[in-house]
Amino acid sequence: MKTNENQPKMKMITDIPPGIRTAKAILSIAVLALMLGLGGPLSGARADEADAKKLFKAMSDYMAAQKVISFQYETILEIVTKDKQKLALASSGKVTLNRPDKIRVTRTGGFADVEFLFDGKTLTLLGKNANLYGQLEVPGTIDHLVDELRLKHGKPVPGADLLLSDVYDKLMPSVINVKDLGSGVIGGVECDHLAFRTKEVDWQIWIAQGSRPYPCRYVITSNKVAQAPEYSITIRDWKSGAEVGSEDFAFKNATSAKKVDMKLLSDVDELPKIFAVGGKK
Repeated sequence: MKTNENQPKMKMITDIPPGIRTAKAILSIAVLALMLGLGGPLSGARADEADAKKLFKAMSDYMAAQKVISFQYETILEIVTKDKQKLALASSGKVTLNRPDKIRVTRTGGFADVEFLFDGKTLTLLGKNANLYGQLEVPGTIDHLVDELRLKHGKPVPGADLLLSDVYDKLMPSVINVKDLGSGVIGGVECDHLAFRTKEVDWQIWIAQGSRPYPCRYVITSNKVAQAPEYSITIRDWKSGAEVGSEDFAFKNATSAKKVDMKLLSDVDELPKIFAVGGKK
């Protein structure tokens, strides 16, 4: 597909960047606050690596034990244009998952209204605006589906990390630095706030405190792209087990949508095609 010269060009942020650069004025204020003993949010951080790993492992184990879950979500995908303007693309939707091999995801944004269904054998992607759908035969688990989309079809699906059967073992091997930043509140839910760093990305997670340690917010920041754009997903209305209503994961084609090759479905990703990808990843 040829891109129009007037289309905004931006640097690719599949990797998504590291720590946001702080302006000198803000840095000066932070230094002054520390000198006065005021500290900021980090002054109360336990910065205990063992505690952080323990909390993250507890979340991973809890998630794996939930055979049926559903939640609402909001995402923000940041991009940086060639003239160094940072833009944010917002979407929202719902996820219903039945382990090990069924999932339904809806996502609505300014450029797309799509639905993904996977019944353990076939992945169906429905573009509601164009009333078109494509399908891929990917028999196996949800973990296998995520791997296939990333490795074979070039779909990063960053938020899908949280849905894997063992989040801890999948994400921790590449971690080189861990911080426990204490508590934070997301959507009225008190959470444990943890920060992790790898050679490629930084990521943070807020985990609900209590007997249901589900992820409330997940933020990935790339340390390979200037101006550190981020991808974030915020989760609300968490339900599990009997709280989740029955769901049909088979594609019914209730709107008589036309079937096309998956590659012909346009503007179904969080990054719409009006943005021409440029620069180094």
